[in-house]
Amino acid sequence: MKSVRFGIVGSGYFGGELARTLHRLEGSSVVAVHGGSRAELLAEELHCEAIESLEDLVQRDDIDAIIVASPSHAHKEPVMLAAKHGKHVFCEKPIALTLTDCEEMVQACKSAGVVFMAGHIMHFMNGVNQVKAWIASGEIGRPLVCHAERTGWEDKQANVSWKKNNATSGGHLFHHIHELDFLQAIMGPAVSVCMAGGNLGHQGEGFGDEEDVLLLTLVFADGTLGTMQYGSGFRWGEHFVKINGTEGAILLDLKHSKVELNQNGHITSRHLNDSAEEDLERARSYQNVDGAVAYGTAASKMPSWLAALIEKEMSAFRDTVNGIPVGESVKMLFDGTAATTSIATAEAAMTSLREKKWISLS
Repeated sequence: MKSVRFGIVGSGYFGGELARTLHRLEGSSVVAVHGGSRAELLAEELHCEAIESLEDLVQRDDIDAIIVASPSHAHKEPVMLAAKHGKHVFCEKPIALTLTDCEEMVQACKSAGVVFMAGHIMHFMNGVNQVKAWIASGEIGRPLVCHAERTGWEDKQANVSWKKNNATSGGHLFHHIHELDFLQAIMGPAVSVCMAGGNLGHQGEGFGDEEDVLLLTLVFADGTLGTMQYGSGFRWGEHFVKINGTEGAILLDLKHSKVELNQNGHITSRHLNDSAEEDLERARSYQNVDGAVAYGTAASKMPSWLAALIEKEMSAFRDTVNGIPVGESVKMLFDGTAATTSIATAEAAMTSLREKKWISLS
């Protein structure tokens, strides 16, 4: 297998860990890092170059692929430049903050004949793949209705992160787009959406301008339904997805790190992550933040369960760049489906919030 040479855009919490993973992963190497206040420190750690110019990074002949892990509003430029210069692209979620930008980014990579991978890491969780397998084998019959919650509380911050403002992160719905992507992977793309919400308890100094309560209703093509709750305005925080079908139900419990299949009261339980130890580590992290919505920083230590997922994700990208066929369970990450479907629905939901009406999706 040919070794893939990477350039990294973004040196924060995820950019740093993506770079470290590729540095130690067999069949890959990190050539250069660009962007962020820690770029030079990261380059020194990985014994590679720190490059000030994005254009210089993407033009290098000794780089095969670009990892885009900059703040969400700054994804488009490096993706478009990478495609222009024939580099394969991995882009962190959310791919963009508008559907127009997202479609242009995906199309640019297709036109250039380079691999484009959307960073929807949830698809590499053992528990998520177990849920897909249960549904595919008919364990819950036909899925009818799903419900997801990703909620918590945030206190005033001394320094307000870019993640807390709609213009730079898109707010909770875009920044935490995993569940919206997952529901549509299970139920199919939404055909209409209605959302209510607002910034009810987090205005003023020490807070961003994102909505802290978002309540969504989704209608899917076959008439099945979904509901979702997002935000930092919930003192009783939750993190789960429930899928109810004609013959049973599934709980993807991200707070307690388990997946459960309920068939007439008989419960089958499986790990969410790779091991009981990783499940326990994740569950304890929710206890430590006391219901808050947690964010990593560039200086934060990456938990082992998340580092393991990143290794799976980067291995899949490396293999695809090397021409190894994409697995069916992650195909939507490479053909543009996950990228565009999630952004289309998120954008429509935000339009619904502003216009106070149902929005149809073509």
